[in-house]
Amino acid sequence: MATREELVYIDGEFCRKEEAKISVFDHGLLYGDGIFEGIRAYDGYVFKLDEHIDRLFHAACAISLEIPCTREEIKEIVLTCCRKNGIYDGYVRLVVTRGVGDLGLSPKKCPKASVICIAATITLYPPEFYKNGLKVITAVQRRNRATIIDPQIKSLNYLNNILARIEADTRGAPEALMLTEEGMVAECTGDNIFLIKDGCILTPPIHMGILDGITRRTVIELAEKRGYPVKETPFTLYNVYSADEVFLSGTAAELIAVTEIDGRVIGDGTAGPITMELLDAFQDYKKGEGAKI
Repeated sequence: MATREELVYIDGEFCRKEEAKISVFDHGLLYGDGIFEGIRAYDGYVFKLDEHIDRLFHAACAISLEIPCTREEIKEIVLTCCRKNGIYDGYVRLVVTRGVGDLGLSPKKCPKASVICIAATITLYPPEFYKNGLKVITAVQRRNRATIIDPQIKSLNYLNNILARIEADTRGAPEALMLTEEGMVAECTGDNIFLIKDGCILTPPIHMGILDGITRRTVIELAEKRGYPVKETPFTLYNVYSADEVFLSGTAAELIAVTEIDGRVIGDGTAGPITMELLDAFQDYKKGEGAKI
């Protein structure tokens, strides 16, 4: 059976993966000037596609970037990219760069933004991690302040997260927890964080300088429907270390337990019952949710 050829969408055309190119003068490459969305497809549906597209356009507005397509056109680009690549369970990376300009910083030199869509497969963590949980470290690298580069903007400049991830790699951990400049818990390099104490679920508020995660929103909704109180409130590492359960949420990771942080065992050192209940609830919820491919 022939292997399906991987196709990438760039500015109105689908091209072979090996031939997918952007200009070296694209400001997304030169300066990280652009935005992106990571999106999942499950069982023939693109999960929360409308919400992802809304967030993309909100981020574009925040950085004064004009997307050269309507919301409906972006939606069709994503769905068509999935169809052409045979992706019915997988991952979509939607990117909008400032476009081609010159070596100067000014976006005015970039007459038109570029739209890129990639549909492929992804595995962030092996299955045993969902059973046994993650061992996480706290990074020295602090999370960007919202007054500098607001983490709600999924910009192409992910260097803040990458520096923290380098710390995790160096210390043999699959993920790193990031704090604010004041030492409050923010989020991990690619995931939002939740902790559970005495049946109450806590997660940092958006104004703490975190991404307004779409999976995070879904988790809050699922938890509240099951009667668990959810508080968006600041907390410190002390609260994390002394929690009954800790878990992360994200598009690629979905929900995954954290069983050790900085050498401290969380709870009894296993994926806790509320975490697993919410993971099961998410697995049920995601089926048939979103735009049909």
